Amino acid sequence: MLGTILNLFGRSPFAPLQAHMEKVSECVHLLRELFSDLEAKDYEALEKVANHISDLEHQADITKNNIRNHLPKSLFLPIDRGHLLEILSIQDRIADRAEDVAVLTTLKNIEILPSFMEEFKEFLEKNIVAFDSVRLVIKEMHELLESSFGGVEAEKVRAMIENVAYEEHEVDLIQHKLLKKLFQSENEMSYTTFHLWQKICEALAAISNLSENLAYRVRMTLELK
Repeated sequence: MLGTILNLFGRSPFAPLQAHMEKVSECVHLLRELFSDLEAKDYEALEKVANHISDLEHQADITKNNIRNHLPKSLFLPIDRGHLLEILSIQDRIADRAEDVAVLTTLKNIEILPSFMEEFKEFLEKNIVAFDSVRLVIKEMHELLESSFGGVEAEKVRAMIENVAYEEHEVDLIQHKLLKKLFQSENEMSYTTFHLWQKICEALAAISNLSENLAYRVRMTLELK
């Protein structure tokens, strides 16, 4: 692992961030399969996907810790070392929230009721779209370095960051509709199931919120150049 991390730094100071982001992406994208299994009430398959997400989150943690431990203090970086580590930390929190969602779905056998299924599916997808938007921003970091954080490339990334904010706003609107449907369906569930769905929605919404935070952290880094 150490050799891999050092090799990544040799290619680009942002390559380790991008490698870590790919681990985070695997966690987030598996949420589609997780809720597909939940919709089918295949709780055994759901448990396996949840365990897979937890394993991937652990791998992301290991990658994060290796980057932190082996990022030389003397290494010349085009951005502040602390800013790079903060970006890494926000990325890791996204993986944490994906794992939280997975764990919550395994606490008891719940189902996605028809009364809020449409809104929930839209909510899930929009959170993943918001995440994918900021993932693209992280993928552009090397190109930003090549352009010395200026010019057309910087403007392109700023527009991408604004798109992440737009996607997060869309999530907020959908979440409002979903919560209204959820409260209207309250009598169809036990109190613990209703509370569990609230927690699942909160954990999912955190993915798009953190995606927006990550995008703004990159923008702040750009403004400091």
